[in-house]
Amino acid sequence: MRAEAAVLNRAYEHAVAYLEELDSRSVAATASLAELRARLNIPLEATATPAQTVIDDLVAATEGGHLGSAGGRFFAWVIGGALPSALAADWLASTWDVNAAMYACGPAAAVTEEIAGGWVKEVLDLPREASFAFTTGCQLAHMTCLAAARHAVLARVGWDVERDGLAGAPPIRILATQQHHGSILRALRFLGLGTRSLIPLATGEDGRLGVEALREALAGGSGPTILVLDAADLNIGACDPFSDLIPVAHAADAWVHVDGAFGLWARASHRHRHLVEGVERADSWATDAHKWLNTPQDNGIAIVRDHAAHRAAMTLSADYLVAGGDARDAIDWTPDWTRRARGYAVYAALRELGRDGLAAMIDGCCEHALALARGIGALEGAELVAAPTMNQALIRFPDPHGRSDADHDRHTDAVIAAINAEGTAFFSGTLWQGRRAMRISVVNWRTSHDDVSATIEAVSRVLSMVSSHP
Repeated sequence: MRAEAAVLNRAYEHAVAYLEELDSRSVAATASLAELRARLNIPLEATATPAQTVIDDLVAATEGGHLGSAGGRFFAWVIGGALPSALAADWLASTWDVNAAMYACGPAAAVTEEIAGGWVKEVLDLPREASFAFTTGCQLAHMTCLAAARHAVLARVGWDVERDGLAGAPPIRILATQQHHGSILRALRFLGLGTRSLIPLATGEDGRLGVEALREALAGGSGPTILVLDAADLNIGACDPFSDLIPVAHAADAWVHVDGAFGLWARASHRHRHLVEGVERADSWATDAHKWLNTPQDNGIAIVRDHAAHRAAMTLSADYLVAGGDARDAIDWTPDWTRRARGYAVYAALRELGRDGLAAMIDGCCEHALALARGIGALEGAELVAAPTMNQALIRFPDPHGRSDADHDRHTDAVIAAINAEGTAFFSGTLWQGRRAMRISVVNWRTSHDDVSATIEAVSRVLSMVSSHP
């Protein structure tokens, strides 16, 4: 036990040192691919290496190879930081080291997940009778929800897909907005529906699907149908008008699934809840705890109104498995057989924040996104393309010497690269309405007013250097 305690204490020391230096580190990784390979690709020795030496060497070898997405000035992809209690709970999940697939394998893990899932439905104000699953992320949450949808829409036409497969089954139409995330397409591939089953629907200038466009699409075909709506899209945070669209879809007997990877958490905010009003009428919802709830990575959430369809799509039995009886077995609701105990981090995060703290964190992120968009957009050489309605915004950097959109696109990407190389903050590029732009995304509990000010100042410096070196 002394050896275990020593190496765990050493890991703790390294972790604390990293977190204490987070604000002063470059957000971009500073070590090159060649450097990382050279440091890590050492001969695997025949003899054992002391555990503490292994950890010390690992920390040294990976120095400069970590993207600072845990910090408050990471505004690229939608990646949250880890709240202190959630991080600690995740450490304990690894320490307790149970397979959280069944109550028999980890009674405390099963009950914690049961309670945490109920709390999630409560704070998001979704149907309390809905089933849920904690998955690796929104990708697997989509797959779980769409597997339940596949079961339900085919059962309505008399086809048992779990027993008979898809060969010979009635084809399923997937309607989705043109802003749909790539994870939807991957889920369709995993489920055997294929990407050609997806029919993209044009959205308006505001990025939202209109009722008439949906009516036209529904009337343009027949058979089992699944509609995928956004809460919110990853570029400008556009949320579809759920109260208008979902009744139309249900009237056509379509299953409605909502991609709410981060935007669904607006339900927990009094100030931003109106953006996702009516989303509770859908049939399934996918979101991430490791985005706006700020748990460590590897924590997605699937929620399904029709728990019978959800269970039918996921459950299994085997002679050696011990059913939980009245207890909840996660294996009935997730695609995993062996899985980590994700419920501990969700439980801890919700308890640490409370209802008011969760709402304040969401509202604060939205305020910071607006301040960043206004501050950067007001700089010479920058152009505000889309102000945030939630926590996403777009900035473009027109080429002062350019004449075409292609010139402005190249210049925008070059400025983004220069900002990231400077190290104060980190952004990503995207394509919006055919033009390149820099995406601002704020979902980290650590982001502060000081982070916003430091970022605007850094972008200003970069733009000054770029303009002086054409």
